[in-house]
Amino acid sequence: MSIAIPDVQAYRASLLHFHADPAFHADAHAFHEDGLLVIENGRVRAAGDYAKLACTLPDGVTPVDYRGCLISPGFIDTHLHFPQTDMIASPSPGLLPWLETYTFPTERRFDDPEHARATAEFFLDELLRCGTTTAVVYCTVHRESVDTFFEASQARNLRMVAGKVLMDRHCPDFLRDIEGSVGDSADLIEKWHQRGRALYAITPRFAPTSTDAQLRATGELAAAYPDTFIQTHVSENQDECAWVGELHPQARSYLDVYERFGLMRPRALFGHCIWLDDEDFARMTATGAAAAVCPTSNLFLGSGLFDFDRADRARTQLALGTDVGAGTSFSMLQTMNEAYKVARMKGSYLKAERMFYLATLGAARAMDLEGTIGSFAPGTEADFIVLDPQSTPLLARRTCRLQSLEELLFALALLGDDRAVKATYSMGALVHTRQG
Repeated sequence: MSIAIPDVQAYRASLLHFHADPAFHADAHAFHEDGLLVIENGRVRAAGDYAKLACTLPDGVTPVDYRGCLISPGFIDTHLHFPQTDMIASPSPGLLPWLETYTFPTERRFDDPEHARATAEFFLDELLRCGTTTAVVYCTVHRESVDTFFEASQARNLRMVAGKVLMDRHCPDFLRDIEGSVGDSADLIEKWHQRGRALYAITPRFAPTSTDAQLRATGELAAAYPDTFIQTHVSENQDECAWVGELHPQARSYLDVYERFGLMRPRALFGHCIWLDDEDFARMTATGAAAAVCPTSNLFLGSGLFDFDRADRARTQLALGTDVGAGTSFSMLQTMNEAYKVARMKGSYLKAERMFYLATLGAARAMDLEGTIGSFAPGTEADFIVLDPQSTPLLARRTCRLQSLEELLFALALLGDDRAVKATYSMGALVHTRQG
């Protein structure tokens, strides 16, 4: 009888990961300046000091040497639209005209499987180039957009969350569901949720584009599949909030519309959350829902500034999102850059340590996936990235004068972009390496 030999790899570099939120805990991270990450059969076996772990490696296993670089869990992007890849950086005076002029015509093309497939391939390659190994993704109303996205992500063995957008009013006829229906959503859940590393997100676009009947059906679908995700938008800009108030005068707030239809629970991710009040944040915390903060998008569209202090007072789960194509970059480092500035403009301060937490373990917690992704805890899926502080002349010059880990992380967040990502791994397999 043959005995299976474990597939073990090891990587030597500085290591960083989190076990708590730095906003509330003084000792929130584990950092090993000369570290070793050991992977066995696609999962983390150990992460710690090289001097302590090197002797535990099986005979014949030589660590891949990334000394001078920083290994982190892969970034997690909790809010973005893959069909909007080709309309990124489209000019518009605001959210609603931007949707009408660019978004809806662009999404129309995704009934064509070949177009959807080509876009999904490019989109995923761009995420990996930027160090993002998991994303929570909006497709279009078309079944083809969901199928091609998951086919492309499964070919790369990525942990991805995605779903068909639901809209049955206030949208063009060519993107409209039958009134009150959720289309192919149940079939797509049965086909894709928990298949390989795929997870399904029930996806009403936002309250104005769903009738009460569709929102009710969406809540019933979410109750029938309680381990699926829910994703939508809330309180992105003031015009939108006023519109929701006119459509739902009985609701206390925009967020309350979703709660009335059973759409606030763990694994529910609400994009933007700029104009929420204290009661809204308290309801998010009480229900286990999370906020996906999208600073590049909010600045680009002039939507407003997210209030980190207000959310933290309520202990609401937070994560970051690029929101492409309203966002201006696939890079989570660039997203951290803008999050820092948004916080400063609201009178608060985001440490770099907190920003890296929000893009890794914080996002995993917001998604109810702690223990699966987002850290180097033993048994987690081995999705990780190699960040190179020497990747540009300016970064190299700045990082040769570091006095702390915080300074290193801050330099990467404020000066880094896709060029800082030397390599990206998914379940221990190399899926991107920087050229040059």
